[in-house]
Amino acid sequence: MTKMIRASDGITRRSLLLTLAPMTEQQKGRRAIEVGPTGKTVAVNLARLRDRRGLTTRQLSGALERVGRPIPPSGITRMEKGERVVTADDLAALAAVLGVSPSALLVPLADEPTASVDVTGAGEVPAVDAWQWANGQRPLKLTPGKEQTELLEHQLFGMPQWLRSYRTELHERVSADFPGQIETDPATGLPVIVLRRDPDGGTDG
Repeated sequence: MTKMIRASDGITRRSLLLTLAPMTEQQKGRRAIEVGPTGKTVAVNLARLRDRRGLTTRQLSGALERVGRPIPPSGITRMEKGERVVTADDLAALAAVLGVSPSALLVPLADEPTASVDVTGAGEVPAVDAWQWANGQRPLKLTPGKEQTELLEHQLFGMPQWLRSYRTELHERVSADFPGQIETDPATGLPVIVLRRDPDGGTDG
């Protein structure tokens, strides 16, 4: 039954309508955010990883609550449908609970390294470049003629000094364990073990 409100109640018809009408995102002071390519990738990867872990939305919700980032089962469902924006804190908690790095949620799981994937802000790039970038190994795109400078700046600005030192130490240790079989990946600066074939068709080691 509709309650009749008299003018003496001090409530105008306009203020009553504003009170009863649902507020839009703009009225709440928040700009509606459109889910872009990477947001859609997160939705797909979240559903895939939850399924691989054998978790229901309720179980995943419970795990998130236990680590201090509660998201209701309905919220997880909306994330997987791309209907709810995944914040940075949501992403970190989901990755931690699912036992993966944030890149496993952010980057498409392509079948081939040369497959084209869509990354917000960069457009279509090879999957291998997207994964190496997301894992902190190289810039997402390299400018011809400026590759070395951009690689150095990526390490200088994108990781702490101790991690850069660790990579150098790792290269030295691996080189000592596999003498003559180590090459440096020019894109990442990381050591790569190269299995060289002997004249008889076998491999060294």
